[in-house]
Amino acid sequence: MRNALQEQLLKAGLAKKSKVDQVAREQAKQRQGKAPKPDATADADAGVDMAAEAERQRQARVERDRALAAERNAQARAAEQRAQARQIIEQGRLPPGGEIEYRFTDGKAIRSVLVTSQVRAQLAKGALVIVRLDQGYAVVPRAVAEKVEARDASLVVVDHARTPEPAADAADDAYYSRFQVPDDLVW
Repeated sequence: MRNALQEQLLKAGLAKKSKVDQVAREQAKQRQGKAPKPDATADADAGVDMAAEAERQRQARVERDRALAAERNAQARAAEQRAQARQIIEQGRLPPGGEIEYRFTDGKAIRSVLVTSQVRAQLAKGALVIVRLDQGYAVVPRAVAEKVEARDASLVVVDHARTPEPAADAADDAYYSRFQVPDDLVW
């Protein structure tokens, strides 16, 4: 496959047939994407640097993939723990309802749950615990609350058995003992 210029150079005697054939082969290789063999002495140092750089990039990619996999695994474990806690709460919760509002604080907000007088007394003693369930709250026995706390401690809202009472000094107790507190006072 000679072009017109090569034919003219051959006819004029300005080029040899072997030289034209060699140029044609090189052009064909370039069109097909094949490059001539690199010079071994000139590229020996560059090849080592390129290999080291490629290995470094591969190691960085492996580390990044490992970190991402660990993060995904941690998120999956956390989601599994939340799902288990939710299932434990659903199975162990007391039936909702009652005629007395039991008020408690959740963060900075005051919330309330309707309970019976027996449930209210058990909440005060610490035998029952209030836990967060979806957008609401549920009352569960202490054993269920311990299982929930092992999976996600942020779900336990009110636990009077574990909540430390504020330290009152003797002077305050002596002062406030002079005042009568009505028996029917409910907060």
